[in-house]
Amino acid sequence: MPSLPSLGGLRGRAQDRPAVPIPVPLSAYVVDCGVYVDGTRLPGRWSHVDAVDEVRKRGDGFVWIGLHEPDEEQIQGVADTFGLHELAVEDAVHAHQRPKLERYDNMLFMVLKTVRYIQNSSPDTANEIVESGEIMVFLGREFVVTVRHGNHSGLAAVRRELEAEPERLRHGPAAVLYSIADHVVDNYLDVTDHIEDDIDQMEALVFQPRSRVSADQIYLMKREVLELRRAVMPLAVPLRRLAEGYTPLVPEQVRSYFRDVDDHLTEVSERVMNFDELLTTLVNAVLAKITLQQNSDMRKLAAWVAIISVPTMGVGVYGMNFDYMPETHWKYGYPMVIAVILVVCLTLYRIFRRNQWL
Repeated sequence: MPSLPSLGGLRGRAQDRPAVPIPVPLSAYVVDCGVYVDGTRLPGRWSHVDAVDEVRKRGDGFVWIGLHEPDEEQIQGVADTFGLHELAVEDAVHAHQRPKLERYDNMLFMVLKTVRYIQNSSPDTANEIVESGEIMVFLGREFVVTVRHGNHSGLAAVRRELEAEPERLRHGPAAVLYSIADHVVDNYLDVTDHIEDDIDQMEALVFQPRSRVSADQIYLMKREVLELRRAVMPLAVPLRRLAEGYTPLVPEQVRSYFRDVDDHLTEVSERVMNFDELLTTLVNAVLAKITLQQNSDMRKLAAWVAIISVPTMGVGVYGMNFDYMPETHWKYGYPMVIAVILVVCLTLYRIFRRNQWL
């Protein structure tokens, strides 16, 4: 993904940086809270109240606070400080939202679904392949509040990457939103790569002789692909809106980078659709193999029944207590009957073998 260019001259570098504030212990649900001025993080640890006061006092910069699975009581203080809309706060607490983008006055609320690939020894023995989570982003002119649900959706690496590139952070909160979306979509690409390998392996197993892959296992893979699809498909509209100037909170310099993320998302969407179609084809192939195997078994049973019916009929006829039966009083009658039965049975066996019924 490309880096954001410099906006040299749009903002002056901060002068007279304040003394390092007294460390403030972060709550268990507050992952990190930083103040960024002119693309650089101010030193020290901040509470959300002190952080926003510092930004408003300077008239420049923004606050980025990250929360992890807060409850209603825990998030209320942050919501009051930044003026977050109550409906968006409710969504952020209870989670299980579809990817979406909503605008509340001078604030944006965006939901992104995160996914993680769960490594398994083999796709035909896996119980779960894709684990999902959520990231909610509140975006204002002077703040970014991220709320995460799930243990795999950490943003520490995104924060470190941004802090190492002040030129990107000079774009303000929109640069953070772009980097988060970029990070999420990159994870989609990584997960689709792993799933593609699993599907290729499963496809090879399906068409192997005496394959152990069942339709149930393919349905499991299809269900996991559906989980990925629910994360990917609804995100296209929000990204397109951000790229097309949906809000002045996203400056023109950042919109082009949302278009790049949208392009990558389109690639993921197409691959996910192909996965779904291929898995449907594999299910049909497995069902066809099962039907063919059942037909083959029925033919074998019918062939053996026909062969066994010959001695059964012969023995049944000569088991009747009649005085006048063919060759009953001839000393070679018994061997002759046995020989005829064997010849007929062998003839039927050869016929069935030649026609691949046995």
